[in-house]
Order: sequence, then structure tokens, then C-alpha cells
Amino acid sequence: MDWTEVIDYTLDVTRRNINQLQDFPESCDGSSWRTIERHKGDRAHWVDGFWTGILWLSYLHSGESVFEEAAKVWTERLRELKHSTSTHDLGFVFFLSHVLGGRVLKDTGLYEHAVEAATSLIKRYNPKGEYLQAWGEIDGTKKDRGRTNIDIMMNLSLLYWASNYTGNPVYADIATHHARTTKFTLLRADGSTAHVADFDLDTGVWVRSDTYQGFSHDSCWSRGEAWALYGFSTCYAATGLPVFLGAARKTAFYIVDNLPEDLVPFWDFDSPDIPDTYRDSSAAAAMACGLLILADAEEDKKLSEKWKELAKNITISLWKNYSSRGSDIPAFLLHGSRSVPHGFMEHALIYGDYYFLEAVTRLSRPDSAPLFDIKEDRDSTDKIKIGGYK
Repeated sequence: MDWTEVIDYTLDVTRRNINQLQDFPESCDGSSWRTIERHKGDRAHWVDGFWTGILWLSYLHSGESVFEEAAKVWTERLRELKHSTSTHDLGFVFFLSHVLGGRVLKDTGLYEHAVEAATSLIKRYNPKGEYLQAWGEIDGTKKDRGRTNIDIMMNLSLLYWASNYTGNPVYADIATHHARTTKFTLLRADGSTAHVADFDLDTGVWVRSDTYQGFSHDSCWSRGEAWALYGFSTCYAATGLPVFLGAARKTAFYIVDNLPEDLVPFWDFDSPDIPDTYRDSSAAAAMACGLLILADAEEDKKLSEKWKELAKNITISLWKNYSSRGSDIPAFLLHGSRSVPHGFMEHALIYGDYYFLEAVTRLSRPDSAPLFDIKEDRDSTDKIKIGGYK
């Protein structure tokens, strides 16, 4: 497929958004974006990096100074978050702003802020249960301190990158411990995933799996499944540990077996209202990226081609069937679902837009893969060696 039309469209939309946005965008179903809910404090900022990521990739594709300058300005606005210990989403924020920006500009001066963010993130690590805390303050309620979620798999990229960049293995050790815990507590035998896991704070023992944004404790929330695929694929690329390749393959096969005909999932694979319920285009976009990461890391050539072909077809379907062309909605994709149980659905989502553009970038420019990698030039060939795991 010729991706030129797709890229030109995303550039046009992004130019308009640069002129209109005053704060970080999150969702929209009309002619303007709803921006982040600042009353929620640092938790509101988890989406901020997706806008900067779009700006950096727009500059990569176009070379236009308008994107470069906007990306620099918006990226700098995020630096105040680097010392936050109130959110697990610093990976989303700093990898897609300071790490991606440093790579696009070839300016390592941005990296120091990302390292500080990684140092803040690991303060949420619980060594007894070997997991990163999902929500709440690190000295908050017992329930919050004992809970992790599948979303955190997407924030491990920052930790692996920080170990590679600094030479300090502690970030990668924590990322690997957390990923192993996630595999044992949230990945089911059939390749589906639960959303959250609760632990006993005194012993670190896993108590139960549950959900927050899915249909039920034993259903499979589709964006959570995308987070798992992307995250486990990244962990395998970072460590070479077979346990993570197996986990990534399991999630990929589950997705293959359960996607609808147009390859864009419903908001939960187990919703009893299928097919008369909501889709989540953001889940599809993240799945496409996860499949491309897995394809690059995959040892089996036939499977690698399978994952890449599915990723391409998902991305094409999003463009043909879910893009905003012909509307006044200032986003790339329609029909996203932020959280159906909480009444947020049928809208555009900034993270759906970012992962769509990331997938298009990976597909149209195979040479762009290092932009998203956890490795740096100082460690361009060797995988991180983690002791004690098989």
C-alpha cells in the first residue's frame, strides 16, 4: 500500500490542531478536543505524551519546522512531571516526548529528563509482590498500594531504555520482575488478559484478578489485550527471555482468533452485546504496533510474516473504515472507547491517533524502528542480561 495519502492526512489534521490546542488533548466527538482533566492531578497527564509523539513523528515525516517547534514547546511543558511518584504512566509520557524527541533530533540533551522520570517510576515498585503499583499515591490506601494493572506493561519501555542508556541495571531488573508478575497474574491460559491484579501487602501474595475498564473480572478488555501484546513483545526484544516471547505469542494468537471481520475489536472481547456494542479503534491501533514489534523480534520467520501482515491489514482497515475523513472531527480515527463501563465511548482518542501514526510510520518506513526501540547506540547489539531468570 502507498501510505503517502495517509501520512498527508495526518499532517493536515496535526497542523490544524497545533493552531487550536491550548492544553493536552484526550478525546473528542465534535469539532474540538476535550483536554486533560487537570483536577485529577498527575493522573490526568497520562495522555500527554501521545500528543508530543504525534508532533515528533509529524516532523520526521515532513521535515517542517512548524512540527519541530511545536514538539519542542509541548515536550518542555512535560518536564515538571519527571519527579512525580503519583502515576505509573511516566513511560507513556517521557518515552514519547523526551526519548522519541531526542532520537528524532539526535539530541541526547532531552534524555536526562527521561532518566529522572524512570527513577521516579521505580519508586512505585513493591518488592514483596514484585510489581509496580497501578493507581494512587505510594503511601496511599492499602487497596491502591496492593493493585497493579495491565496498562503498566506499556511503561516498561522507559525502564529498559533507562538501563541501556545509563548502564544501571536496576531499571531493567524491576521491569523484568514486573513483567513476570503480570504474566503469572493477568495472562490467562487462552492468551486473554485480565485488567487488574490485587496483592496482599504483608506477604506479596496474589489475591485475585479483577477489572476496572472491562466488562467483568473474567472478560478480556480489548485495549488491555493490546497493552499486553505490545508490552510482552517489548520485554522479549529487551531481554531475549523465552517466557516473554511465549506470552507475546499467546496474546497475538488470541487476537487473531477473536478479531471481527474488519479487524477492529469491540471494546471487550466478551461483551454480551456483540455485535451491537462499541468498537475501540485505539485498541486496534495499539495491536498493530504490538504485532510489528513482535514481528521484528520473532524467531520464527513464518510467524513474523503472519504478525506483520495482520498489523498491515488492521492499519489499512482503520484508514478505510474508521478514519475521520469527511468529518469536522480533528482526529485521525473515530469510534474509540475510553471506558465503556464509565460512559466514555464512541469518540476519538489521542492515544488511538498516536498508535495509528506509529503503525503507519513503522509500515511505511522500516528504517524508523530504532526510534521506538529500548536500545541506545551505546548498546546497539547486546540484549540486557538479567541474572536469575530462564
